[in-house]
Amino acid sequence: MRAGMDRKEQLDQFGVLALTGVSLLLAFNQVLVKVTNGGFQPVFFAGVRSAGVIFCLWLWLAIRGKPLDLRWRTHGALGVLLGVVFAFEFMFLFLALDRTTVVRSAVIFYSMPLWLSLGAHVFLPDDRLTMRKALGLCLALSGVGLAMMDRQGGVASWTGDLLALVAAVLWAMTALLAKGTRLREVRPESQLMWQVAVSAPVLLVMAPLFGDLLRDPQPIHYAGLLFQIVAVVTGGFLAWLWLLSIYPASSVGSFAFLAPVLAVFLGWAILGEPVGPVLIAALTLVAVGIVLINRPAGAKRPT
Repeated sequence: MRAGMDRKEQLDQFGVLALTGVSLLLAFNQVLVKVTNGGFQPVFFAGVRSAGVIFCLWLWLAIRGKPLDLRWRTHGALGVLLGVVFAFEFMFLFLALDRTTVVRSAVIFYSMPLWLSLGAHVFLPDDRLTMRKALGLCLALSGVGLAMMDRQGGVASWTGDLLALVAAVLWAMTALLAKGTRLREVRPESQLMWQVAVSAPVLLVMAPLFGDLLRDPQPIHYAGLLFQIVAVVTGGFLAWLWLLSIYPASSVGSFAFLAPVLAVFLGWAILGEPVGPVLIAALTLVAVGIVLINRPAGAKRPT
Protein backbone atom coordinates (compact mmCIF):
# COMPACT_ATOMS: atom_id res chain seq x y z
CA MET A 1 0.00 0.00 0.00
CA ARG A 2 1.17 3.50 -0.74
CA ALA A 3 1.31 5.56 2.41
CA GLY A 4 0.49 9.22 2.71
CA MET A 5 -1.82 9.48 -0.27
CA ASP A 6 -4.21 12.44 -0.26
CA ARG A 7 -7.92 11.91 -0.75
CA LYS A 8 -8.90 12.07 -4.41
CA GLU A 9 -12.08 13.33 -6.05
CA GLN A 10 -12.16 10.58 -8.67
CA LEU A 11 -10.55 7.27 -9.54
CA ASP A 12 -7.12 7.34 -11.14
CA GLN A 13 -5.21 4.52 -12.82
CA PHE A 14 -3.83 3.22 -9.53
CA GLY A 15 -7.31 3.19 -7.99
CA VAL A 16 -8.77 1.26 -10.90
CA LEU A 17 -5.99 -1.33 -10.73
CA ALA A 18 -6.23 -1.65 -6.94
CA LEU A 19 -10.02 -2.07 -6.97
CA THR A 20 -9.77 -4.62 -9.75
CA GLY A 21 -7.21 -6.51 -7.66
CA VAL A 22 -9.46 -6.51 -4.59
CA SER A 23 -12.41 -7.67 -6.72
CA LEU A 24 -10.26 -10.47 -8.13
CA LEU A 25 -9.29 -11.50 -4.59
CA LEU A 26 -12.94 -11.64 -3.53
CA ALA A 27 -13.82 -13.64 -6.64
CA PHE A 28 -10.98 -16.09 -6.07
CA ASN A 29 -12.25 -16.49 -2.52
CA GLN A 30 -15.28 -18.38 -3.81
CA VAL A 31 -13.06 -20.91 -5.60
CA LEU A 32 -10.82 -21.12 -2.55
CA VAL A 33 -13.71 -21.92 -0.21
CA LYS A 34 -14.99 -24.57 -2.60
CA VAL A 35 -11.58 -26.27 -2.73
CA THR A 36 -10.80 -25.92 0.99
CA ASN A 37 -14.17 -27.43 1.89
CA GLY A 38 -12.70 -30.65 0.55
CA GLY A 39 -10.41 -30.84 3.58
CA PHE A 40 -12.47 -29.22 6.33
CA GLN A 41 -16.12 -29.35 7.25
CA PRO A 42 -17.53 -25.96 6.10
CA VAL A 43 -18.80 -24.64 9.46
CA PHE A 44 -15.60 -25.69 11.25
CA PHE A 45 -13.59 -24.09 8.42
CA ALA A 46 -15.48 -20.81 8.85
CA GLY A 47 -14.96 -20.85 12.62
CA VAL A 48 -11.22 -21.51 12.41
CA ARG A 49 -10.95 -18.73 9.84
CA SER A 50 -12.61 -16.22 12.17
CA ALA A 51 -10.35 -17.32 15.04
CA GLY A 52 -7.27 -16.79 12.88
CA VAL A 53 -8.40 -13.34 11.81
CA ILE A 54 -8.65 -12.29 15.47
CA PHE A 55 -4.90 -12.77 15.83
CA CYS A 56 -4.04 -11.15 12.47
CA LEU A 57 -6.22 -8.12 13.15
CA TRP A 58 -4.83 -7.70 16.68
CA LEU A 59 -1.29 -7.89 15.27
CA TRP A 60 -2.12 -5.31 12.58
CA LEU A 61 -3.55 -2.87 15.13
CA ALA A 62 -0.55 -3.38 17.43
CA ILE A 63 1.92 -2.69 14.60
CA ARG A 64 -0.02 0.42 13.59
CA GLY A 65 -0.30 1.58 17.20
CA LYS A 66 -4.09 1.83 17.03
CA PRO A 67 -6.23 0.97 20.08
CA LEU A 68 -8.98 -1.62 19.87
CA ASP A 69 -12.18 0.33 20.52
CA LEU A 70 -14.93 -2.19 21.25
CA ARG A 71 -16.98 0.10 23.56
CA TRP A 72 -18.65 -2.79 25.39
CA ARG A 73 -20.77 -0.61 27.68
CA THR A 74 -22.46 1.35 24.88
CA HIS A 75 -22.09 -0.96 21.87
CA GLY A 76 -21.81 -4.45 23.35
CA ALA A 77 -25.28 -5.75 22.47
CA LEU A 78 -25.05 -4.43 18.91
CA GLY A 79 -21.53 -5.82 18.54
CA VAL A 80 -22.65 -9.27 19.62
CA LEU A 81 -25.62 -9.10 17.25
CA LEU A 82 -23.30 -8.07 14.41
CA GLY A 83 -21.02 -11.00 15.18
CA VAL A 84 -23.88 -13.51 15.31
CA VAL A 85 -25.26 -12.32 11.94
CA PHE A 86 -21.73 -12.52 10.51
CA ALA A 87 -21.41 -16.09 11.83
CA PHE A 88 -24.60 -17.26 10.16
CA GLU A 89 -23.76 -15.41 6.94
CA PHE A 90 -20.58 -17.40 6.47
CA MET A 91 -22.05 -20.62 7.80
CA PHE A 92 -24.67 -20.43 5.04
CA LEU A 93 -22.16 -19.33 2.38
CA PHE A 94 -19.64 -22.08 3.15
CA LEU A 95 -22.41 -24.69 3.24
CA ALA A 96 -23.75 -23.31 -0.05
CA LEU A 97 -20.38 -23.75 -1.74
CA ASP A 98 -20.38 -27.34 -0.47
CA ARG A 99 -23.64 -27.99 -2.31
CA THR A 100 -23.68 -25.84 -5.44
CA THR A 101 -21.20 -24.52 -7.98
CA VAL A 102 -19.04 -21.42 -7.62
CA VAL A 103 -20.55 -19.88 -10.76
CA ARG A 104 -24.09 -20.16 -9.39
CA SER A 105 -23.17 -19.11 -5.85
CA ALA A 106 -21.35 -16.03 -7.18
CA VAL A 107 -24.38 -14.75 -9.09
CA ILE A 108 -26.68 -15.27 -6.10
CA PHE A 109 -24.38 -14.25 -3.22
CA TYR A 110 -23.08 -11.09 -4.88
CA SER A 111 -26.64 -9.87 -5.31
CA MET A 112 -26.11 -8.39 -1.81
CA PRO A 113 -26.47 -4.75 -2.99
CA LEU A 114 -30.03 -5.62 -4.01
CA TRP A 115 -30.99 -6.66 -0.47
CA LEU A 116 -28.97 -3.83 1.06
CA SER A 117 -30.86 -1.25 -1.00
CA LEU A 118 -34.20 -2.75 -0.02
CA GLY A 119 -33.20 -2.77 3.65
CA ALA A 120 -31.82 0.75 3.49
CA HIS A 121 -35.07 2.01 1.97
CA VAL A 122 -36.97 0.63 4.98
CA PHE A 123 -34.53 1.33 7.83
CA LEU A 124 -32.35 4.27 6.70
CA PRO A 125 -34.33 7.47 6.02
CA ASP A 126 -31.42 9.06 4.13
CA ASP A 127 -31.06 6.19 1.66
CA ARG A 128 -34.39 5.88 -0.11
CA LEU A 129 -34.96 4.16 -3.43
CA THR A 130 -34.84 6.25 -6.58
CA MET A 131 -36.12 5.34 -10.04
CA ARG A 132 -32.59 4.42 -11.09
CA LYS A 133 -32.08 2.22 -8.03
CA ALA A 134 -35.50 0.64 -8.51
CA LEU A 135 -34.56 -0.29 -12.07
CA GLY A 136 -31.31 -1.77 -10.80
CA LEU A 137 -33.21 -3.75 -8.17
CA CYS A 138 -35.57 -5.17 -10.78
CA LEU A 139 -32.71 -6.18 -13.07
CA ALA A 140 -30.68 -7.76 -10.25
CA LEU A 141 -33.69 -9.59 -8.84
CA SER A 142 -34.53 -10.91 -12.31
CA GLY A 143 -30.96 -12.15 -12.64
CA VAL A 144 -31.08 -13.98 -9.30
CA GLY A 145 -34.39 -15.59 -10.21
CA LEU A 146 -33.08 -16.61 -13.62
CA ALA A 147 -29.95 -18.15 -12.10
CA MET A 148 -31.99 -20.16 -9.59
CA MET A 149 -34.39 -21.42 -12.26
CA ASP A 150 -31.55 -22.69 -14.47
CA ARG A 151 -30.88 -26.27 -13.36
CA GLN A 152 -27.71 -26.73 -15.48
CA GLY A 153 -28.23 -30.37 -16.36
CA GLY A 154 -28.46 -31.63 -12.80
CA VAL A 155 -25.27 -30.02 -11.37
CA ALA A 156 -27.27 -27.33 -9.60
CA SER A 157 -28.67 -27.70 -6.09
CA TRP A 158 -31.76 -25.93 -4.83
CA THR A 159 -30.42 -26.28 -1.28
CA GLY A 160 -27.08 -24.71 -2.20
CA ASP A 161 -28.75 -21.89 -4.14
CA LEU A 162 -31.09 -21.05 -1.26
CA LEU A 163 -28.22 -21.12 1.24
CA ALA A 164 -26.30 -18.65 -0.94
CA LEU A 165 -29.38 -16.43 -1.13
CA VAL A 166 -29.79 -16.42 2.66
CA ALA A 167 -26.07 -15.61 3.00
CA ALA A 168 -26.50 -12.61 0.70
CA VAL A 169 -29.40 -11.31 2.80
CA LEU A 170 -27.37 -11.76 5.99
CA TRP A 171 -24.44 -9.91 4.39
CA ALA A 172 -26.79 -7.01 3.73
CA MET A 173 -27.93 -7.18 7.36
CA THR A 174 -24.34 -6.80 8.62
CA ALA A 175 -23.94 -3.74 6.42
CA LEU A 176 -27.19 -2.25 7.75
CA LEU A 177 -26.12 -2.86 11.34
CA ALA A 178 -22.75 -1.23 10.70
CA LYS A 179 -24.28 1.74 8.89
CA GLY A 180 -27.64 2.27 10.56
CA THR A 181 -26.87 1.80 14.27
CA ARG A 182 -24.46 3.24 16.84
CA LEU A 183 -21.85 0.86 15.46
CA ARG A 184 -21.15 3.49 12.80
CA GLU A 185 -19.32 5.37 15.58
CA VAL A 186 -16.83 2.48 15.85
CA ARG A 187 -13.84 2.28 13.53
CA PRO A 188 -14.17 -0.38 10.79
CA GLU A 189 -11.25 -2.38 12.21
CA SER A 190 -13.13 -2.64 15.50
CA GLN A 191 -16.31 -3.60 13.65
CA LEU A 192 -14.41 -6.46 12.04
CA MET A 193 -13.10 -7.53 15.45
CA TRP A 194 -16.66 -7.71 16.77
CA GLN A 195 -17.58 -9.90 13.81
CA VAL A 196 -14.73 -12.38 14.06
CA ALA A 197 -14.47 -12.45 17.88
CA VAL A 198 -18.16 -13.33 18.24
CA SER A 199 -18.46 -15.55 15.16
CA ALA A 200 -15.44 -17.75 15.99
CA PRO A 201 -16.92 -19.37 19.14
CA VAL A 202 -20.43 -19.46 17.66
CA LEU A 203 -19.26 -21.34 14.56
CA LEU A 204 -16.88 -23.65 16.41
CA VAL A 205 -19.59 -24.65 18.90
CA MET A 206 -22.08 -25.31 16.09
CA ALA A 207 -19.61 -27.14 13.84
CA PRO A 208 -20.05 -30.65 15.38
CA LEU A 209 -23.74 -30.53 14.44
CA PHE A 210 -22.74 -30.71 10.76
CA GLY A 211 -20.61 -33.84 10.85
CA ASP A 212 -16.95 -34.69 11.18
CA LEU A 213 -14.72 -31.63 11.46
CA LEU A 214 -11.98 -32.94 9.17
CA ARG A 215 -12.31 -34.39 5.66
CA ASP A 216 -8.81 -35.78 5.09
CA PRO A 217 -7.12 -32.35 4.84
CA GLN A 218 -4.08 -32.12 2.58
CA PRO A 219 -1.43 -29.37 2.29
CA ILE A 220 -3.54 -27.53 -0.30
CA HIS A 221 -6.41 -27.30 2.19
CA TYR A 222 -4.19 -25.92 4.96
CA ALA A 223 -2.75 -23.43 2.47
CA GLY A 224 -6.26 -22.40 1.49
CA LEU A 225 -7.21 -21.85 5.14
CA LEU A 226 -4.11 -19.74 5.77
CA PHE A 227 -4.69 -17.69 2.61
CA GLN A 228 -8.29 -17.07 3.69
CA ILE A 229 -7.19 -15.79 7.10
CA VAL A 230 -4.28 -13.60 6.04
CA ALA A 231 -5.04 -12.45 2.50
CA VAL A 232 -8.81 -12.60 1.98
CA VAL A 233 -10.34 -11.51 5.28
CA THR A 234 -7.57 -9.49 6.95
CA GLY A 235 -5.71 -8.16 3.88
CA GLY A 236 -8.72 -7.77 1.61
CA PHE A 237 -10.77 -5.98 4.25
CA LEU A 238 -7.97 -3.58 5.17
CA ALA A 239 -7.22 -2.86 1.51
CA TRP A 240 -10.89 -2.09 0.88
CA LEU A 241 -10.97 0.28 3.88
CA TRP A 242 -7.81 1.99 2.68
CA LEU A 243 -9.25 2.53 -0.79
CA LEU A 244 -12.45 3.92 0.74
CA SER A 245 -10.34 6.41 2.69
CA ILE A 246 -8.79 7.73 -0.53
CA TYR A 247 -11.45 7.52 -3.24
CA PRO A 248 -15.16 8.45 -3.24
CA ALA A 249 -17.36 5.68 -1.80
CA SER A 250 -19.60 5.76 -4.89
CA SER A 251 -16.62 5.13 -7.17
CA VAL A 252 -15.37 2.29 -5.00
CA GLY A 253 -18.87 0.81 -4.82
CA SER A 254 -19.24 0.93 -8.59
CA PHE A 255 -16.68 -1.89 -8.80
CA ALA A 256 -18.99 -4.26 -6.90
CA PHE A 257 -20.15 -5.77 -10.21
CA LEU A 258 -16.66 -7.11 -10.92
CA ALA A 259 -16.62 -9.72 -8.13
CA PRO A 260 -19.46 -11.90 -9.48
CA VAL A 261 -18.22 -11.56 -13.06
CA LEU A 262 -14.69 -12.62 -12.09
CA ALA A 263 -15.95 -15.39 -9.79
CA VAL A 264 -18.00 -16.92 -12.60
CA PHE A 265 -14.97 -16.77 -14.90
CA LEU A 266 -12.69 -18.37 -12.28
CA GLY A 267 -15.21 -21.09 -11.47
CA TRP A 268 -15.30 -21.97 -15.16
CA ALA A 269 -11.55 -21.59 -15.79
CA ILE A 270 -10.18 -23.27 -12.63
CA LEU A 271 -12.87 -25.76 -11.63
CA GLY A 272 -14.33 -26.45 -15.07
CA GLU A 273 -17.87 -25.61 -13.92
CA PRO A 274 -20.50 -25.22 -16.65
CA VAL A 275 -21.52 -21.71 -17.69
CA GLY A 276 -24.47 -21.77 -20.06
CA PRO A 277 -26.25 -18.91 -21.84
CA VAL A 278 -28.95 -18.69 -19.16
CA LEU A 279 -26.39 -18.19 -16.40
CA ILE A 280 -24.52 -15.61 -18.49
CA ALA A 281 -27.79 -13.72 -18.96
CA ALA A 282 -28.46 -13.92 -15.21
CA LEU A 283 -24.95 -12.65 -14.43
CA THR A 284 -25.39 -9.75 -16.86
CA LEU A 285 -28.68 -8.72 -15.24
CA VAL A 286 -27.16 -8.85 -11.74
CA ALA A 287 -24.01 -6.94 -12.78
CA VAL A 288 -25.95 -4.17 -14.56
CA GLY A 289 -28.37 -3.96 -11.63
CA ILE A 290 -25.49 -3.57 -9.15
CA VAL A 291 -23.98 -0.77 -11.24
CA LEU A 292 -27.31 1.10 -11.28
CA ILE A 293 -27.80 0.59 -7.53
CA ASN A 294 -24.32 1.87 -6.64
CA ARG A 295 -24.04 4.70 -9.19
CA PRO A 296 -25.17 8.04 -7.75
CA ALA A 297 -27.45 10.25 -9.77
CA GLY A 298 -25.53 12.53 -12.12
CA ALA A 299 -22.23 10.75 -11.46
CA LYS A 300 -19.48 11.21 -13.93
CA ARG A 301 -17.71 8.29 -15.46
CA PRO A 302 -14.55 7.43 -13.46
CA THR A 303 -11.27 8.17 -15.21
